Amino acid sequence: MQDTTEFSFKRAAPEKIGFTKTSCGRKTKEGRHTQHTLCGMLMHASLAVTPDGLPLGLTAAKFWSREKFRGTKALKRKVNPTRVPIERKESMRWLDNMRLSTELIGAPERCVHIGDRESDIYELFCLAQELGTRFLVRSCVDRLAEDGDTTIAQVMAEIEPSGTHLVRFRDAAGQPQAARLSVSFASMKVRPPIGKQKCYAHESLQIIHAREIDPPEGREPLLWKLITNLDVSSHADAVHKLEWYARRWSIETFFKTLKTGCRVEDVRLTTADRLANCIALACVTAWRIFWMTMLGRADPSGTPDAVFTDTELIVLDRTAPARPPEKKRTLNAYIIAVARLGGYLDRRNDPPPGTTVLWRGFARLADLVIGFEAAKPIDPPTCG
Repeated sequence: MQDTTEFSFKRAAPEKIGFTKTSCGRKTKEGRHTQHTLCGMLMHASLAVTPDGLPLGLTAAKFWSREKFRGTKALKRKVNPTRVPIERKESMRWLDNMRLSTELIGAPERCVHIGDRESDIYELFCLAQELGTRFLVRSCVDRLAEDGDTTIAQVMAEIEPSGTHLVRFRDAAGQPQAARLSVSFASMKVRPPIGKQKCYAHESLQIIHAREIDPPEGREPLLWKLITNLDVSSHADAVHKLEWYARRWSIETFFKTLKTGCRVEDVRLTTADRLANCIALACVTAWRIFWMTMLGRADPSGTPDAVFTDTELIVLDRTAPARPPEKKRTLNAYIIAVARLGGYLDRRNDPPPGTTVLWRGFARLADLVIGFEAAKPIDPPTCG
């Protein structure tokens, strides 16, 4: 999973860190909004996740900030973005992370690089072909297709749906929702932008469109337009790729843990290099919390020794005894014990613990371990 996140800071000397974007402030007496730039950094990360949703760690991460922010809309009035070489654009980060991740894993044919609409970059499609790896991205551009006289949208409008697919999710208010999607797919030749047709050849790719049937009032209908170089030859294949793309939310959970759990935006370091080093260390902590959250669901009967130290197991046995006491505890039982330290109620019908209660619980567990180690008797010195 690839995505970008922003870290905002308040500093007396913001130029030592950099800027991320412009923001609207209060209205002036003339009725206009004041504009100001935000101090901060950006991080583009690649998170390795199994098809079952277990995060394996970061395979690439890139930090940067802007010395002076220039609005994208203002630049588009002067320059056609499709005619700017990819090496001169910030979008190059998507290609860099794909290359670094593929090199680190060492098995490009086993990798599927998933990104949101910002990753709909033709150069990324070509790089995946060059590296021999796979991608699955959400499309935001109606690209030229087939012989160049038509577009992807025009071709897909003539494709009959292959079937339906039911998805369940939560809306912005956290309420459970269900949507039935009409799924259609097709294979076609996708051509590069007009300004780059001399630089890149056309690619044979698969297109998947999933549109919600009879959406409820007050909510925008779901519409996913996916583009991939994976094989999609049946309705089951198309649904499988939709389920893979739905895993993209994993990286959002990782970012939430990094910002809210590790509280990296509260760090008082004053330079970009020091902040990048601190955030890189916090990424390990955020991944570990997320990993244990999902590991307790993927392998609940596993051995706890692979996750917890001996001291942590002793402390958890004393602070949250097993129920019944004589029962041997599994990995999931110890993870729930950590969650109970963070406020998890562990009632019969409660859902599995999430990252929020786990990072609270691990913060308390760390303090308890320090106290336990400090309370150990010191061996008397030996003479002779």
